[in-house]
Amino acid sequence: MLSFVLSNKQKMIPHQTPSDNLIMPEHRIISLIASATEIVAALGCENRLVGRSHECDYPPAVEQLPACSEAKLDVNGTSRQIDDRVKAILRDAVSVYRVFPEMLEELQPSVVITQTQCEVCAVSLKDVEAAVCEMVSSQPNIVALEPNWLKDVWSDIRAVATAIDVPQQGEELIASAQQRLADLESRTTSLPHKPTIACIEWIDPLMAAGNWVPELVTIAGGTNLFGTAGEHSPWMTWEELFQADPEVIAILPCGFDIPRAREEMPVLTDKPQWSQLQAVQNGRVYVTDGNQYFNRPGPRLVESAEIFAEILHPDTFDFGHAGSGWQQLEDA
Repeated sequence: MLSFVLSNKQKMIPHQTPSDNLIMPEHRIISLIASATEIVAALGCENRLVGRSHECDYPPAVEQLPACSEAKLDVNGTSRQIDDRVKAILRDAVSVYRVFPEMLEELQPSVVITQTQCEVCAVSLKDVEAAVCEMVSSQPNIVALEPNWLKDVWSDIRAVATAIDVPQQGEELIASAQQRLADLESRTTSLPHKPTIACIEWIDPLMAAGNWVPELVTIAGGTNLFGTAGEHSPWMTWEELFQADPEVIAILPCGFDIPRAREEMPVLTDKPQWSQLQAVQNGRVYVTDGNQYFNRPGPRLVESAEIFAEILHPDTFDFGHAGSGWQQLEDA
């Protein structure tokens, strides 16, 4: 069994700092979380990826890589059916995913990236440790990400960049993302009205968006009604939604694109009180691509903030995300 030395939820294998006279071998990277795959690509190291999770699909070329994991449940069906299956599995297991140790052994990675933030959202650290312990002779460096706030996303980018020996690219990527968000916030701060918004991360049962989403709402010039920055997404009730009566409703189900989210909307729209909400009456209900944007704590959280700005202040912002990143519920 391999010996793991874990600190701050990641194992760092000591290595020398590259110098002008020392050529470091390129890493063989397996990313088991979609946001980390995007981080690796944004760092200019997409060509070093040798494996991915079953959910990694961006940049599109990564889908050609072998998948090193799978879900233990059928991900088809309604949001209620999926929720029931997840809860049933978690009663008897620690994760809803499994990793393929034989594939990891075949690919001989030097770095494996996973996460500890959510056992439901992606392959967990425990899954990877078990697989590596079982059969991976390359003894890869395990980098476990844990994003809760935006600041954690920057730390995770830095951790990935350090692990694959491109620290400067990491700092540049962080600085660029932070500057774009700062520029957006500087424009929204002076706006006279900050519309109230309910960000719905799961439709049935109803769940609000937490973690970094409330921060993105603030940056985009909105007033978040449900979910707390830095904390896991909370369950909510229909009564709470109706009593709050938000000016804007954003639908961003975890793992769902726009067409899939639209299929679930009758769960909401068939509620007797739905038509009484001011967001519905004013045509300010928006279906977004939660899978590609809001649910992935990586570089495209910047675009997620821009999407919020477009739906909160349509007369002020147009970053070109309409149609692909979000759609008005009334639009076909």
